[in-house]
Amino acid sequence: MKSPAHRVYEPGEKEIAPGTEVMGAIVAAQENSADPKWRGLVRLALPLAALVALIAHQLISKSQPAHETRLYFRLLGFILICGFVLAVMPSIWLPQSHWIKDRCPILAVAVLSLCVWELITAGFRWLPMPYFPGPAGVLQSLVNDRVLLFDSTWHSLLLLLSGYALGATIALVTGVCIGWSKRAHYWGMPLLKFVGPIPATAWIPLAMVLSPSAMFSAVGLIALAVWFPVTMLTASGISNTRASYLDVARTLGAKRSYLIFHVAIPAAMPSIFIGLFMGLGTSFLTLVVAETVGVKSGLGWYVSWAQGWAEYGKVYAALFIMAAFFSTIMTLLFKIRDRMLSWQKGIIKW
Repeated sequence: MKSPAHRVYEPGEKEIAPGTEVMGAIVAAQENSADPKWRGLVRLALPLAALVALIAHQLISKSQPAHETRLYFRLLGFILICGFVLAVMPSIWLPQSHWIKDRCPILAVAVLSLCVWELITAGFRWLPMPYFPGPAGVLQSLVNDRVLLFDSTWHSLLLLLSGYALGATIALVTGVCIGWSKRAHYWGMPLLKFVGPIPATAWIPLAMVLSPSAMFSAVGLIALAVWFPVTMLTASGISNTRASYLDVARTLGAKRSYLIFHVAIPAAMPSIFIGLFMGLGTSFLTLVVAETVGVKSGLGWYVSWAQGWAEYGKVYAALFIMAAFFSTIMTLLFKIRDRMLSWQKGIIKW
């Protein structure tokens, strides 16, 4: 076998720097030799963390209500069993070994965080009650109010999707117009710069007066929160379309509509998705604030209601639902982005 320095490369084959193949083989051999040892430790991280949390809970459970500790004990036991199942699964189902090795550390840290939370609140009482309940109390509140929390989550989802869809649709139209047309840019950009930076929550008093119902005002506020970032990033992406793309399309006989929908908008999709992510973040904030004013359902309303009755276990339960709810929607938008912008792989770092 010839060395890379004296090798004759075939047409179309990329030249490799001298020593690259040897170094790659050495690194691969080192990774493969160390992989079995670390793989076993990583797979045991989750059951070990659950075992530590279970022992800590047993030591401090005497000072907590029995019905709360019983439910939390079952949860930790379920996590412990699942951890052992995941630890032995790669030997039975090899295709899932990479997924398990990747997820176990973060799940173990989450379980240890629950343990630390319980020690600080229910164990050492470093934080005052009832403002900082332990995880057992929050879990009990989550189970007791599961029907109301499900109804609140459903109403928040409808409100968020309605406002986000309305705001994103209007923003895409205005952004394309401002980014493509000089006349629309002349009249639309001053309005965008004047109205856009004002937080959507600052329009709550005016929205409550003008809107026929609290539901319509909340949808309008969420749409306004989404409209500004999506419009700004869309207009920026359209106006920054490479002139060479447009010149080539014009040379091939493309009309104006083709230039907009098949050249400018696809080229602006990375900027558009950045605006959609920013709009999604502002819509979450506006949703919670809008639900505390006038709306009689939703997670924001539930938090305000529970805080009024000093039920802080319910407040933390609603915050947990919010975190899962918002992160799920954000993950779905990431999946859509990855699917539509799959051509970016290999061009930019993902």
